[in-house]
Amino acid sequence: MIRIRLSTACVGLAVLLVGCSGGSPSFDSAALDSGDQKASYGMGLNVGTQIVDAKDRLDRAAFMRGVEDALQSNEPAISREDIQAALQAFATEIQAVAAADRERVASENLQAGEAYLAENGARDGVTTTESGLQYEVLREGDGPTPGPDDQVNLHYRGSLIDGTEFDASYGGAPVTFAVSGLISGFSEALLLMPMGSHYRIVIPPDIAYGRQGTGREIGPNAVLVFEIEVFEIVNGG
Repeated sequence: MIRIRLSTACVGLAVLLVGCSGGSPSFDSAALDSGDQKASYGMGLNVGTQIVDAKDRLDRAAFMRGVEDALQSNEPAISREDIQAALQAFATEIQAVAAADRERVASENLQAGEAYLAENGARDGVTTTESGLQYEVLREGDGPTPGPDDQVNLHYRGSLIDGTEFDASYGGAPVTFAVSGLISGFSEALLLMPMGSHYRIVIPPDIAYGRQGTGREIGPNAVLVFEIEVFEIVNGG
């Protein structure tokens, strides 16, 4: 959701955008050597992050006129009542567009996910549980199986159905997770895995992050694919 009230970080953005008096400033060549320059760049990033949802409708000239008037302590060029009304209308419109776009993505993800689950579930070696979790045994271990109160040392790689990797522990040391502290589909898979096992699992959205999604990469109704290798139970209950 777009944030209308901007902080004093606008000062940093103004330094970057208004610093050149003749012609348009070159953003890519702005120096970032001194402490002030680095801080100014950071403030500009903060402001840009706050208004990124409005980037396609942002009138940069009008935006910078407002920044400069604030820096120079000039009287606003339009009344504060008009400004507030315009900001509220602008925010409402941007939020409506964002909500519609999210609904579109949710519908597309749901359809693509259902097709993927149907195709994957029909593959030899894939088992589908009552919850809809799908798992394939790549290597079956001969160690103990964890319980819901256990913690498990493991490696994992998570991706979307298009192959986009969003998280992984490979390349570093194995990580330790509490079995009950994860999304329900991942927890369910761990409860099925004897230590030493390597599974590939596919998690439907209702036992993953659902319609909410999480972060920038895992959208609403996303089906998640994980490879999991479990090594040992640690600090078991």
